[in-house]
Amino acid sequence: MMESISIGIVDPSYVKCHIHVMCGRFALTATPEELIELFGLLKSDDFPARFNIAPTQPIIVVVAADGGGPGSNLPERRALLVRWGFTPGWVKDPRDFPLLINARAETAIEKASFRAAMRHRRVLVPASGFYEWHRPAKGSGEASQAYWIRPRKGGIVAFAGLMETWSSPDGSEVDTGAVLTTSANPAIAPIHDRMPVVIQPEDFARWLDCKTQEPRDVLDLMVPAPEDYFEAIPVSDKVNKVANAGPDIQEAVVPQVVPKVPAKNDKNGDKPDDGQMSLF
Repeated sequence: MMESISIGIVDPSYVKCHIHVMCGRFALTATPEELIELFGLLKSDDFPARFNIAPTQPIIVVVAADGGGPGSNLPERRALLVRWGFTPGWVKDPRDFPLLINARAETAIEKASFRAAMRHRRVLVPASGFYEWHRPAKGSGEASQAYWIRPRKGGIVAFAGLMETWSSPDGSEVDTGAVLTTSANPAIAPIHDRMPVVIQPEDFARWLDCKTQEPRDVLDLMVPAPEDYFEAIPVSDKVNKVANAGPDIQEAVVPQVVPKVPAKNDKNGDKPDDGQMSLF
């Protein structure tokens, strides 16, 4: 059964300030029945197709269920809703803390914000695909191009995620979550240098097992998806606005500029944007 939480309204100016120019988006248009089958859930509440999920909105995550396992009649996993925007438990006031919608897989084990969640609260984030923007070099005069990136074979993709419950001084609690990202594979690299970590169905149990599988035991899962796993479809800039939430935002368009594979080394010696405040 889907568990619901109370999710407060976040000031849009706060979101824009802390996510900079990159506002992550993904979609989940699968049916509850499809989620039940893929993730081994007992049941899932009905929910509408969502074509433009944005930061601070509720997202579905799948967690390991207590009491499930071999010989048990209980489900191995359960689904619940969390706010997309990770808040560590030690934060006193979320308004003074950046909205973390993603975590870098390469450093999540070490970072104070994610260390405890990596050890105790790993989750799966179901999605039908995600959106990414190719942003031309400054001064080129070219417009950014949005892409709808989905599994080439269709179906549901499971992103690696982390969750944390933040407790306010008045005792209220909010479950929050983030998506883990890694370096882009060769197919996605021309669009962006990061992509979400994908957990394959055969690895669901190991990723969610926080009792016997320590973070170092699942490092091999936090790698780029195979090069032929996703397909990228150029779409219009309708996806830029959260209010645009219909299937039309996934309609293919002719891209204005075809992105090229970026050079591996920065000639100016500058470090690439670490993407910590962006989704992908």
